[in-house]
Order: sequence, then C-alpha cells, then structure tokens
Amino acid sequence: MVTSTSRWYALAALALSTLAVGLDTTVLSVALPTLARDLSASTGDLQWFTTAYLLVLAAALLPAGLLGDRLGRKRMLVGALTLFGLASVACAYAQNAEQLIAARAVLGLGAAVIMPLSGAVLTTLFDRATRPRAMSIWVTASALGIPLGPLLGGWLLDNFWWGSVFLINVPVVVVGVAALARWLPESRGTGGRLDGLGLALSAAGLVAVTYGVISVGDRGWSDGRSLGTIGAGVVLLAGFVRWQRRASTPLIDLGLFRSRAFTGGAALATIASFAMLGLLFTLPQFFAAVGGHDAFGSGLRLLPVIGGLVVGARAADMLRSRLSTRTTIAVGLVLIAAASFLGARTEVATGYGSIAVWITLAGLGLGLTLPPSLDAALGALSPEQSGVGNAVLQAMRQVGGAIGVAVLGTVVSAGYRSGVPASVDDGIATAVRLGDPGLLAQAQRAFTHGMDLSLLVAGAVAAAGVVIALVVVPARTPAPPAEVSEEALAESTL
Repeated sequence: MVTSTSRWYALAALALSTLAVGLDTTVLSVALPTLARDLSASTGDLQWFTTAYLLVLAAALLPAGLLGDRLGRKRMLVGALTLFGLASVACAYAQNAEQLIAARAVLGLGAAVIMPLSGAVLTTLFDRATRPRAMSIWVTASALGIPLGPLLGGWLLDNFWWGSVFLINVPVVVVGVAALARWLPESRGTGGRLDGLGLALSAAGLVAVTYGVISVGDRGWSDGRSLGTIGAGVVLLAGFVRWQRRASTPLIDLGLFRSRAFTGGAALATIASFAMLGLLFTLPQFFAAVGGHDAFGSGLRLLPVIGGLVVGARAADMLRSRLSTRTTIAVGLVLIAAASFLGARTEVATGYGSIAVWITLAGLGLGLTLPPSLDAALGALSPEQSGVGNAVLQAMRQVGGAIGVAVLGTVVSAGYRSGVPASVDDGIATAVRLGDPGLLAQAQRAFTHGMDLSLLVAGAVAAAGVVIALVVVPARTPAPPAEVSEEALAESTL
C-alpha cells in the first residue's frame, strides 16, 4: 500500500532522476574544449555530441510516454535510469568521438523515458491538495542541474580527467534506482494496440523540427536547408495530427487540447522556458567572455537563479490558495519579463551585485510560473492519460527550448556582429592573442549589446505570456477526468 510517507520518498527518487538528466544537459558544454583536444574531435563532432542526444530525445518522448502507460511506469523508469547510468559510463570511457556520439545517443534514449514518466507518476502519487508542492520539488530538482553542471564539471576538469564529468551521474543513478525500486508503486494507463503509424510520424516530425532548429542556430535563419527541414517536420506533425483524428487507437487523445487548463499550462510552461533561455543561454557566455571567469566561476554566479526559484516555488503554493492559478502564473511571468528588461540594461562595466539582483528576480518568476503551469496541465489529465499527456507536454517544451536557443542565439550573434564582424569567441580570442585592449573592449561591448537584445526578446515573450495566462488558463484548475481519492489511488497502485 502507498503510504503518505513512502510517496514522498518516491518523489525524492524522482527528483534525483530528473537531477541526473539536468546535470548531463549542462555539464557537456564545460567539457567540449577538453574533448576537442583529447579525442581529436572536429567541430562537427562537437556539435554531434549534443545533437545526437537531442535528436534521440525528441524522437523517443512520445513513444516512451505511451510504453510507460502500457508496460508500467515504474518498470520503464527503473530500466531507463539504469540505461542512463550505463550510458554515462560508456561516455566516460569512450576512446574516440564516434563512440562518444553513440553513447550520447543512448543517454538521450534514457532521458526520453525519465522526463515524461517522472512527471506522469506525480499524478498517480499525489492528489490535488499535495500535487502542487510535489510539482515544485520536482521542478526545482530539474532546474538545479543548470548551475550545478558547470560547477561540478569545472571542478572535475580542473582535478580529474574529462570522463569524470559523465561519471557524476553514476552515484545519482544508483541511489535513484534503489529508491524507485523500494518506494515507487507500479502504475499503468490504458492498454490497446500500438499506433505504429502515429509513432513513426511523431518521431520523424519531432526529429526534423528539432534538427532544423539546431541547424538554424548554427547557420542562421536564411539557410534554405535548415528551413526546409523545419518545414518537412511541420508537415509530418500535421500529418500526425490528421492521422490521430482517424486512428481507431490513437497515440494521443487530441481532446486533451480542448482543456483550457492543459493547453494553457503546456503553452505557458513552454513560454517560461523560452524566456528563461534569454538568461541561461547568454549569461554563462557573458561571465566567460566579458568577465573572464572559468566554467566553475560562471556556474557559481548562476546560483541566485536557483535561490530565487526555490523561494518562488514555495511562494507559488501560498499564492495559488489565496489568489488563483492563472494569477500566480501571470505574476511569475511579469517578474521574468521585468528581470529580462532590467538585464537588457547590462553594460560591460556593470557589477555582479546588480546582475545578481535581476537574475534572482528571474528565478523567483520562474518558480512562480513553471510549477503551477505544469501542475495545471498535468492536473487536467486522468491517471490513465498521464504518461502520454506528460510526454506531449515535454515534447512541446523540448521543441520550444530548441527554438528559443536558435532565436536568441541568432539575436545575440546579430547584435554582436553589428559591432565586431567575427564570432564572439574569435573576436575576444583574437584581441587577447594580439594584446590589443581596444579591440578587446570593442568585442566585449559588442557581445554585451547582443545579450541585451536577446533579453529584450525574452522579456517580450514573457510579457505575451502574461496575456495568455489571464485569457486561457481557468481561474481554478478543474479536476481531471478521473480524479480519485487517496484510498482508491493506493488500492489501484498495489
């Protein structure tokens, strides 16, 4: 039987699982220069270290949610976390770039199961009263990987060999597997025949869109091949939607999007993630290129984001009970927009104290926005729908995040090149190599200008999200189609 205490232990295990995925997302960026040297990796190899992970993740999200519903979410989570740990070891001991790319692809497969099913299980473990608090803990754990990745990765690279940045996943995986096996109850969704055509169309469409957007980030929005790939992905996804309307056993129930809570929550979680990329995509580069800090120092300077996130997530529970879900989300997006607009006033000479203020404000806004948005979307799902429904939610966030990186990266690059006609790294590296303080100052000003422009875009997106929150999200999140009592829930998960 699922007791009140054991479900919180299970939540801790789920939080560890998402923390492992979060760490792997950011730690790789710290190790890229070392990998280029020690594995003789080309620029293309370095891109594929990230791209292989993202493409497999995008392709497998929806199938993973479906299989978790049918085969059992606990079984799938334990297996995926084990696979994630083994793939991490394979990454650490890769002998060449090809082996590392293959191991990174397997990591993406494990993450594709962990991401949707860890969130889906929350709808079966917790009722409407306790789920907001659980969601806050889960979201905070996943966000901790953002600064911890560079912090741990930078320290490990300074003291050990490059493979150690992947081995940090292993102890987290071991503890997570043991805890999930001990405390997580098994749960399933509806059975039925697998929608093979739907799986193929969704996987191909998500891969094409994700790859096209990644290519846009590298080649710019004028590249015809990248735009063609995105267009092909959109056509495949449109075909997927059309097939789902006709299929006898569809992969996803499109009726989910008739729920204002699900649609609004999913859209706003994606918008919040997009807007935050204006902060998290550019600030580490700013700290390194303009402040001259190493990866460890850059990660340390991002800690106020997590402090704000933790406080905001706790405050969100209180605000939702006194105000409403949509008002809480709107307030959070207002804070993200305000932080972005304040950050857009950053100059080369701006001290870290000023930066710490607005990035704390941004973290506070994210804490007020992301957990309630995710809870609104997941709360509209029945326990039987939670696996595929959360996979849809994570797929939206994944594609939205990739688009955010491409859009904001293009804005940063355009703003920089308006001041210095070279890449950010080349301009600053050239100035340092030549010992030219005038050129260095020009390159730093140009990058800061590009960062400010990207923060303006992120702030505008967050401001648009405020309107969506007030118009689309219901004031009170309705009960899901099959809300069950805690007693019935405990019996159903035995």
